[in-house]
Amino acid sequence: MSGVFRIGVRLVQGTSALGAAPKPFLTAVRNISGKTLRGSKLSKPKPFPYMEKEYTAWNACIDVLTKNTTSRFDENTKVVVVEGPIAAGKSAFAKELAAELEMKYFPEPTLDNYYINPYGYDMRQLDPKLPPTMQSFDTAKFLQDPTHFNVATFQMRMLVERFSQYIDALAHLFSTGEGVVLDRSVYSDFVFAEAMFRNGYLSKGARSVYYDVVKNTFCDLMKPHLVIYLDVPVNVVKDRIKKRAHPNEVGSKALTDQYLKDMESIYKQQYLKDIGTHAELLIYDWSDHGETEVVVEDIERIDFDRFDNDDPKMRDWVMENEEDWTEARCRYMDKPNLMNSFNVPRFDVPELTVAPDDFKAWYDVWFSAPGMQYRKGYNAECGDTGILTKTKVDLRNTL
Repeated sequence: MSGVFRIGVRLVQGTSALGAAPKPFLTAVRNISGKTLRGSKLSKPKPFPYMEKEYTAWNACIDVLTKNTTSRFDENTKVVVVEGPIAAGKSAFAKELAAELEMKYFPEPTLDNYYINPYGYDMRQLDPKLPPTMQSFDTAKFLQDPTHFNVATFQMRMLVERFSQYIDALAHLFSTGEGVVLDRSVYSDFVFAEAMFRNGYLSKGARSVYYDVVKNTFCDLMKPHLVIYLDVPVNVVKDRIKKRAHPNEVGSKALTDQYLKDMESIYKQQYLKDIGTHAELLIYDWSDHGETEVVVEDIERIDFDRFDNDDPKMRDWVMENEEDWTEARCRYMDKPNLMNSFNVPRFDVPELTVAPDDFKAWYDVWFSAPGMQYRKGYNAECGDTGILTKTKVDLRNTL
């Protein structure tokens, strides 16, 4: 299939089902390259400051006319996700991989993102003032008490955090052209939810709500180009958990043999099979860890351009024209709108509903904490100055 190449984008001729005139398709192409092979970087537009500046309709119009979205792309404008069981060594590997591929590294999100506000105040300090149903519940508490009433809200909050981070990763890619490497992603969050359900930590009703939310939100996302799975057997996982001796993991009631085995089987029998129909997949035995350089060599051999337009692989990353690329970009720049998709009206699961009195008590305490009365940058009590003349707000902090 012939094509006309420009910076990171190829023009491909496609034919409609009715035999009409061919339509061009724009798709991000070329093999990913490590920094050794990349050589000198091509000139491209400056990154758009998406963290500070609003992306308006005017910006979008200009970008369509000047092709500023796709002209930022190169062969490494890709979404790469590193997956694996607990204690597999994902974080260290993902960070090394991002450095080698000159991509931005996104660490696995935690509920610190939710509980520690922009001024560094840990909202978990408020627990003594809150009703039990509204008190904090994070990974540390789950590991010690996996059958607690708040487990369902904990898992839903983790889904929100991973979804939020994935949107940020896509916004970064579209605004800068720089590829991203994520330590886990929202697509594998269900592995935890399913393992919790199988082990009695999550109720059938909560599981049902979880998948309703997934159905309502994931349709707005673009799947990763590449998933790398670090395979570590359960016995090795247990040894590593014991050796690293994290206080919350030692003697954990959640990390039973069955829970860890269920996670492994769900990863392999469900997640990898499903994501492999959309993304390229590399699997490594990481029992004794491995060499990042070897993985990079394998990645460089992948031809991301070998699929036709009807193939589900890479389909999310095929656009008909510059307008489509810019429209996708607009979607991820409007994070608050995407986060509203989590408002799925389900009131039939007790552990996911809140009594009015409990909510009122939480609201009064939560928004009286330091830095919570106004948006970031507008709280004089926390040292913010020049409030009357400020025009910038934190556009990505929507949680």
